[in-house]
Amino acid sequence: MIDQTLPMGADGAGQTAETTGKYVVVFADVDANPARMLESVLGASSVANSRDFADQEADATQAPATVFAELGVAVVAADPDQLSALQTSPDAQGAILSIAPERIYHPLQSTGYLEGYRDAVADLAGRLGAGSNGSSAATIGGQVGVAQFPDTATASWGLQATRVLSSPQSGKGIKVAILDTGFETAHPDFVGRNITLASFIPGETPKDGHGHGTHCTGTACGPKNPSGSRRYGIAYESDIFIGKVLSNSGSGSDTSVLGGMNWAIAQGCHVVSMSLGANVQPPHPPYTEVGRRALDKGTLVVAAAGNNARRHERSWGFVGAPANSPYIMAIAALEQDLSVAYFSARSSTSGTGGQRGGQVDNAGPGWQVYSSWILPQKYHTISGTSMATPHASGIAALWAQKTGLRGAALWSVLAQESDRLYEPAVDVGGGLVLAPQ
Repeated sequence: MIDQTLPMGADGAGQTAETTGKYVVVFADVDANPARMLESVLGASSVANSRDFADQEADATQAPATVFAELGVAVVAADPDQLSALQTSPDAQGAILSIAPERIYHPLQSTGYLEGYRDAVADLAGRLGAGSNGSSAATIGGQVGVAQFPDTATASWGLQATRVLSSPQSGKGIKVAILDTGFETAHPDFVGRNITLASFIPGETPKDGHGHGTHCTGTACGPKNPSGSRRYGIAYESDIFIGKVLSNSGSGSDTSVLGGMNWAIAQGCHVVSMSLGANVQPPHPPYTEVGRRALDKGTLVVAAAGNNARRHERSWGFVGAPANSPYIMAIAALEQDLSVAYFSARSSTSGTGGQRGGQVDNAGPGWQVYSSWILPQKYHTISGTSMATPHASGIAALWAQKTGLRGAALWSVLAQESDRLYEPAVDVGGGLVLAPQ
């Protein structure tokens, strides 16, 4: 029952999961009482239940085992004898779906090496000559072309490409959760917004000390008319829920991520955006079940597909956890000409151990994306499937407002209304997410 897989990468390179020594236990019935089962093995004082905390903002440091009640999962620090006892106890028979090692996750923005490579290629192409229409040519996504959607003085290129600017929807009445490195609470562009904050990183407040979370929040939920800046945000009247699940240094675990998801669902969030991941190919069992349960509760979870491709080296990468869950929408990254970004992971066609999952579902703008940042800088331009994900999440909020659809039905309309691209479906899924008109 314990998943100890150390999988192989898409091109044969060994991929070893970063783990913490704890375990994630998935229970078959989300409405059962997993705390009682754990208490029988670990002792009553060893188990904390998220429902015992205000707003289910569980403090996982209070006990060796923490139950996330909305999800029907627990993270457990147990020795081998306790783990064996848990698996073989009479109460566990048929009640436990899986036990898997707890993993570590990181933000999914592209590295300096990738950006340096891309900039060097674009500069070289530009110096070699001009395009047929007189504009400077550039090699984008492995093709020669001209950027179709440059940033302008009024709006970021991603909002133009996804038709956000002409959408009558604002995200009003929709709750969007950004599970990331937190948020710059003093950012002037968000004064007066309805923002709820929680931290699942021990010893750290929800305030963003990294920048990644503030950037993703800006894209998904930033203002319609920022002062002194081009527009960069999509669902500008949505209710924002910030769950800090990655530390200021840029790391988190299943405990923090699942804690944030549990909290977001308990708060009634309609969309959960997660620009984070681990470069491990087989679907992580907890997120397969948790993603399905989130959809059943009316919450669409959107996650970054991953930045592990090296397309200039013909290395296509693979969708990592948690986006490789078949019930979490995996988002690929596009460049300004709507070609796939060279770092964006490809769908897995093999190597997932026969499990469902590992596919790219849709795509969003993910190259050189301008958005909010921590002070004093205020704004920053970065790249990654992390940047594509909040485009999809913000647009999902617009569709949720327009249609009233939730969960799996919201997923369906977002996929149905996407713009088909010339890129292969293994790279961009159903295509570019588009805002409702």
